[in-house]
Parts: sequence; structure tokens; C-alpha cells
Amino acid sequence: MDREPNDDELQDLFAWIDQIPLSRPKRNISRDFSDGVMAAEVVKHFFPKLVDLHNYNPANSTQQKIGNWTLLDRKVFSKLDFHVPEETVKRIVLSTAGAIVPVLSALRGKIVKKLESTMTNTQNLNYYDTRNQEKHHAEIPQSEAKRLAQLAEIGKEENRMTNMSPHHVVTFYSDMPPTFQLMLQEKEQAVLALQQTVEILQMKVNKLEHLLHLKDMRIEDLTQHLDLYKAKGNKS
Repeated sequence: MDREPNDDELQDLFAWIDQIPLSRPKRNISRDFSDGVMAAEVVKHFFPKLVDLHNYNPANSTQQKIGNWTLLDRKVFSKLDFHVPEETVKRIVLSTAGAIVPVLSALRGKIVKKLESTMTNTQNLNYYDTRNQEKHHAEIPQSEAKRLAQLAEIGKEENRMTNMSPHHVVTFYSDMPPTFQLMLQEKEQAVLALQQTVEILQMKVNKLEHLLHLKDMRIEDLTQHLDLYKAKGNKS
């Protein structure tokens, strides 16, 4: 966390933050993140169930800001195997230039690691014996199977209408057989894993697009210098 990102890493980090919908416009990163609220929103974007934003209020006083960061470190960061030292928190709440950057960079790494771990666990849960699955299906009465099939079709239509929303939730009914509940849970976990994969890939695409834009600007700058040099040569 102590290492300062280089220019490319810094641009990549800013591009990553820019694609996250935050409650306040991003103007000065040191001041924007000083009270911990936007840091909580970053984690909330990727792990909605991990953060209760009502616990983190925008603050101006140093004591209130430290309170937000302390709560965030204890309730949220600990679940990501992440910790912000007390001295670093003090520098952040004072809006010290550069204090927040290595913290956000390290937090991003922990988030990506957690997403990858979640996907791996989901893939393991979805690996099961096909013969046992067929046996479970055979245990469901025909009338119940028809009703469950109708529910499944409704779920497919909801997925289509919401365009695979990241906050997709499966509805469970009290009289739904445990076997079918397990199947729906596995399907929801698979959907969430795919959505998280898409988010990671989108971050990589954004990074590549940003780097390509920087290279295009550099090429254009060098071309202008070359034309200027040629023009001076022709005059002489």
C-alpha cells in the first residue's frame, strides 16, 4: 500500500474509478475520498450485500471522517482481508495530497481478488453429479414440475426485461421444494459470477481503450514535432 503507482497505473486507477457510479462528482480525489463515503460506495458497487451505506455519512469534521474510516475498516475491509493503518487514515481525512491513491490501488486489488475467488467458488458449487440431478427431478410430482416450469419461464422473462441486472434476485416461495430452491440458488450464483466476469472484462477493455487513446495522443504529438522539424529544415 505504501508504493506510489506510476503514471500508467495512476491513469488506469482513475479510469477504473470513473466507471463506478458514485453519489458525488469527482473533482479532487484527495478531498472526494477524505470522509470514506465514496470508498464505501466503491466496495458497495461490487459487493452490494457487504456495505450498508446508511452507516457512512458525508462529514466535514476530522473526527467524523475518522469514524467513517474506522467503521469501514472494521466492518467491510476486514472481509476483503484489507486494512488501512491509523496513520494513513489521519493523512487521508486531512486531504493530504497522494495519501488516498495507494489505498485505492490496494483496495482495487483486493476487490479483484475477491471477485475471482467468488467465481471459483461458484464454479465449484455448480459442478455436481448429473445422475443425482436427474434423480431429484424424478422426485418432483408432474403437477409440481409443471408449476415450477412456469415459474422458471417467468424468471427468464424477468431476466430479459431487466437485461441481466447486477442486482438480479431469485424469488423463493414457502412451498417450493428444497431441491428446486437449491437449483435456483446455483443458477443465481452462476448468473452473478458471469456478471462479475463481465465487469472485470469491461474494466480491462476500458484500460486498453484508455492506453490506446494515450498512445494516439503521443503519436499525434510526435508527428507534429516531426512536421515542425521538417518545415524548419526546408527553410534552412
